[in-house]
Amino acid sequence: MEEDFRLKRTKIIATIGPASEDVATLRSMIDAGMNVARFNFSHGEHVWHRDTMHHVRSASQDAGRSVAILADIQGPHIRTRMSAPLIMKKGDVVRVFDVSAPENLIAQTRDESAVIVIDCPDMTQHLQVGHTIYIEDGLMCVRVTDQVATHVVVEVVAGGTVRNHKGVNIPDADIPLPAMTPKDYDDLSFALEQDVDYVAISFVRIAQDIADLRQHMQKLLQGKKRIPKIVAKIERKEAIANLEQIIAVVDVVMVARGDLGVETDPARVTLLQKDVVTACLRYMKPVIVATQMLVSMKHNPRPTRAEISDVTNAVIDHVDATMLSGETSVGTFPVDAVSMMARIAHATEESQYDDLVSDVSTNLDSEEVHVARSAYAFTREMDARAVVIFSESGYTAQVLSHFRPERMILVATTKQKVYRQLSLVWGVIPYLFDASQSRAECVDSLIVQATEEGLLHTGEIVITVLGSTKEGKKLVLKGSRIV
Repeated sequence: MEEDFRLKRTKIIATIGPASEDVATLRSMIDAGMNVARFNFSHGEHVWHRDTMHHVRSASQDAGRSVAILADIQGPHIRTRMSAPLIMKKGDVVRVFDVSAPENLIAQTRDESAVIVIDCPDMTQHLQVGHTIYIEDGLMCVRVTDQVATHVVVEVVAGGTVRNHKGVNIPDADIPLPAMTPKDYDDLSFALEQDVDYVAISFVRIAQDIADLRQHMQKLLQGKKRIPKIVAKIERKEAIANLEQIIAVVDVVMVARGDLGVETDPARVTLLQKDVVTACLRYMKPVIVATQMLVSMKHNPRPTRAEISDVTNAVIDHVDATMLSGETSVGTFPVDAVSMMARIAHATEESQYDDLVSDVSTNLDSEEVHVARSAYAFTREMDARAVVIFSESGYTAQVLSHFRPERMILVATTKQKVYRQLSLVWGVIPYLFDASQSRAECVDSLIVQATEEGLLHTGEIVITVLGSTKEGKKLVLKGSRIV
């Protein structure tokens, strides 16, 4: 019997690329368990992003399932700018320039010694003797041994071949980079035109980065559309230091383990991941774990046992979503990667290891929190099959999801954007209805539709929640048996 991956509670984000851009592949990925399509604006032209987003929405409509679109903005990434590859060996002496240095000086120095050029203006002014520079996700490492007027001298600690446009991390230095570059603002404007559901901001350092992005989007849209929800990518030491302030103001958090593993002690990355997830649960904010979760499936039809354990542990920690990157964007087995991640999530959620030992605590206190806690307790007491919610904003559903109930959360909404955004929230299965229907009619229709689909059955008990204080209505909670 084929598994129904709508019943998995942990959502799957899949990065879209050349390996997954056509409608047929996207439809197969949705059937396999994809809930969110991520578009990485570090790659691809706007025309490609636009056309492929249309493909995602076409495949979503064809499948009859909600799929959110996440626009991942590149951010101020420091990269190498090399005219030719440079082979480095441990102990070699190399001179590092930034793009502020005169080109003739760089060329003259290159004739005499090995040279690396970095695309960040005035960067070398912020480097000191003893600072470490990591290149290409930390595969190569050099340490500053001398500082001169126009550049720094470094000794190679871990060698390799330095190629053009490779990422650079300098965790020891405080380099005053802007939160958004001109390219980022251009990409953001384009993404808003496509009515994306989420926008991810890279290299967040402080809560003000989130506030500035939200204000800029509000200014661009001028109330014409609901602005996308903001995803803060936690990948810098400063973000860890300011974690609680960032979580308090952002909509969603992503543990971006690639750069985080270079910016911090790699031995502590998993512990930091757990710290971030725990804090997000406390603040009732959805949280994503990303980077290399099934990376071997870029080239192999099966993951390693370690990768399976990685996904399993994230599910046990009750993250809202796990993410695939190169596995689905450029990998050989994009559909298999989604299917495998869904199978791991579903198997883990059905095991005793996924059960909560105690109720998830929260810092927040509101009517929605009290009603959601009551619905959670009522569902367990009545042995209900599902909680059925009507929500215009999605907030009530997100609050209930926070408690990680064992039963299904079925949500009726009349807002297209909310319908798609709920695709990212743990345990939520959203349904879209026409705005002409009343709240009660939407809930009744949902129960009928879910019964026809086999999610609900005659004689089972469901708990219904109508209204929300955020929508100007009092929350109403009741239980009923399906007839």
